[in-house]
Parts: sequence; structure tokens; C-alpha cells
Amino acid sequence: MRMRWVSVSAALAGLALLLLVLLAPGAGARATGIQDAAAALKQGPVYVHPDAADQLSAAQADALAQKIENADKPVFVAVLPDTSEFPEQNLLRNLRTQTGVTGLYAVRLGDAFDAGADRSVMSRDAVQNLVTAVDQPGVDANTELNNFVDQALPTVGGSAPASWSGGSASDSDGVPVGGLVTLGAVLVAGGAGAYAVVRRNRRRKEEEEREALDKLRVVVDEDITSFGEELERLDFHPAEKNATEAMRGDYERSLDAYDRAKSLMGSARHPHDVREVTQQLEDGRWSLAVLGARRENRPVPERRPPCFFDPRHGPAVADRTWTPVGGAEREVPVCAADAARLDTGQDPEARTVDTANGRRPYWEAGPAYGPWAGGYFGGGLLPGLLVGTMLGSMLSTPAYASEYGGSDFEGGDVSGGDFSSGDFGGGDGGGFGGGDFGGGGDFGGGGF
Repeated sequence: MRMRWVSVSAALAGLALLLLVLLAPGAGARATGIQDAAAALKQGPVYVHPDAADQLSAAQADALAQKIENADKPVFVAVLPDTSEFPEQNLLRNLRTQTGVTGLYAVRLGDAFDAGADRSVMSRDAVQNLVTAVDQPGVDANTELNNFVDQALPTVGGSAPASWSGGSASDSDGVPVGGLVTLGAVLVAGGAGAYAVVRRNRRRKEEEEREALDKLRVVVDEDITSFGEELERLDFHPAEKNATEAMRGDYERSLDAYDRAKSLMGSARHPHDVREVTQQLEDGRWSLAVLGARRENRPVPERRPPCFFDPRHGPAVADRTWTPVGGAEREVPVCAADAARLDTGQDPEARTVDTANGRRPYWEAGPAYGPWAGGYFGGGLLPGLLVGTMLGSMLSTPAYASEYGGSDFEGGDVSGGDFSSGDFGGGDGGGFGGGDFGGGGDFGGGGF
């Protein structure tokens, strides 16, 4: 125990000294423009240029930065003036290059907005969906950026870079050396207490994760069993007379998905592990739908997400307007049976799960069901489907991202400026006048 305490104290003291070197005034020449913004983003998630301070106050910037840091996600936000110092052409690409850290980057340039992400933390389609959802005319910077961050945190992969210091988001003049020395002394003196708190918090989180995984296991096991029953009922044999290679391939993929789902669920240790299980089930049901179309000589259907009301219904065949209790209406993907029910004024057959108030639709349940739904409705689709519901409200909080969101990626890594230009996908290009600041952060393109 003594050796562990010495180790903790030494690490904290080293951290304080490192902060002294990195943040002391005069440690290096002050950069300008994009370099200045990139240098600030290496130290914290939010940067506000002095000439754009009227868009986002220091208090608002610090609150936004705290939200991102609490979620431990590699989300970077820059608020910049629309001046020649920040040309729209390749702005996202250049900012990402100068910062050199894998992540999701959002920029408010004047009144325009766009975002881009390394594909390892978020897909191009997901970023496009987020940008489209939050980039509305007349929205102020604070509202727009908080909406973006709230929707991004539950779905972005990776973790925050180690270089973030937790300083003020609007402070670009450095931290007083005396203050850092005092901070280092306090950190060392309180090391034992901090270590005890860390251990207690770790145990609490492990217990919460076990409870959440137990809830998920019941639902996912039902899904796996249901899919297995579909395979058993399937009147198909690879050696039958009319079977083609394409049909046999569809059938094999569905069987493989079933086996992988069982294996992944058997090895799941955290709630976010469930996301990959339901992804496999969604892939398997899609393969069955394609197989059914081939056997009936119908065109192979367009790839659609599963039925929103119950993914066990299979891939959606249409979209319908639906309004949750106390929420706003939205378009949701539905199966043929639920489409018919809605068209005749009936309630859809919703997937229900156990809650403290009895069986309720999954979107009225707790945050533990977020990874389950995320595997079925990936690609940035989920936030829009669940906005205004109980589960949707929980998914948009930093607490969900840190407790249940997990990560299947290795974001937040320093990757320098020599990354592949095809690895950064982003918004749809509508933000900055005719698409110049709207190349979606595509590092290979000519626009932003």
C-alpha cells in the first residue's frame, strides 16, 4: 500500500511539473489564426477567438467545455470570426491537421456551422445527420453548439486526449506559474484521499455496469432466441433445387450473424458491448429479408434500418409519422404491419422492457437500453428517432456517455498531420455559402 501511495504522489507531482512546462507564459511563441486555435484545442475542448467572444461568452464556453470533459470524449469546438484569418476553404481539414488529434471537430464560423470527424470516431453519415439536425437558421451559437455536443456525445467513439488541461475555454494567456505550483502541492497532499475516491467510484461504476448489463442480457437473449426461431422456421435448404449461390450466401450470412451474436453476448462484460450484438442481429435479419426477396423473384430491397417499434419485426419497409407521449412528431422507419396499424389509427406493437413502473416501451425505459438501441439504429439515426423521449433525453447527457455509452474505437489519439485524407468525414456542406465551408471536412476535397 505504501508503494502504491508513493506511486500516486509521484504521478501527481509529475503532472503538476508537466503543467508548469506546458502552460507557463513565455513557454513558446504565441501563434495566430488556425495555429492559435489548434494549440488551444490541444489544451481543452473549446476555443473561442477573441473576435468571436460576442457569440459565446466565457461562462458559456467553460460550461460547454466542462460538459465535454465530463463525458471524456474527443469532441473539439471552435468559435471563429468570419474573417480572412480563417478562410472557409479547407478550414476543417487545416484545423484538424494542426491539432493532430483524432476526434470530432465542430466549427462555428461567423453565423455558419459545420463539422467533421475521423472515421474511427464517427462515420460521415452520422456527422452529416448531426450537422443537419442542429444547423438551423437564426439559432445562436450557444444553443447550436450545445445541441450539437448533446447529440454527439452518446455516439462519438474514443476518449478525450491526455493533453487537455481543464483550463478555461476562453483563456489564451496562460496559467500563472504560482497557481500551478500551489495546485501541484495540493494534488500531492490530497493524493491519498483522491486514490480512495477513485477506488470507490470505480467500484460504484462496476456495480452499475453489472446491473445495467443484467437488464440488457434479458432483452438481448430474447432477441437472439427470436432470431433463432426465425431461422428454424425458414423453409430453405442450401441444396434445394432452385437455390442459387446468392441465396446460399444470404443464408450463410444470417447463420453467421446468429452465431456471432450468441458468442458476443456470452463474452459481454460492459453495457456498451451489447451494441455489437444487436448490430449482428440487424445484419442477420437483413440477410433473411434479402433471401426472401430472391426466393420470390422480387427485387432486392433497399437497405433500411429495422422497425423502430420493435427491431424483431425485421427491416423497415416505409416511414411513418409518429408522436411519442409528450414529444414532437417525427418520421420513424416501420415494418409493414406497424405501418398498417398506424394508417388505421391503431397503436403499433411496441417492444416493451421491464422498468420500475412495469413493462414499458423501450424508449420510455432507462439509459441501460441505449447500447441495445444503438446497435440496431446506428449511423447517427438514433438521436433523431428518440429526441423528446425518456431514453432520448438520457442519451443526450454526458453522464450517459461516460456510464453507458462505452467505446468501440480508439479516438482521442494523437495522429499528427499525415493522416489519410479519406479518413475524415463530415457535414453535408450546407453551412458556408454554397458548400465552400461544407465539403464536410473531407480532407481529400477542395472545400471545407
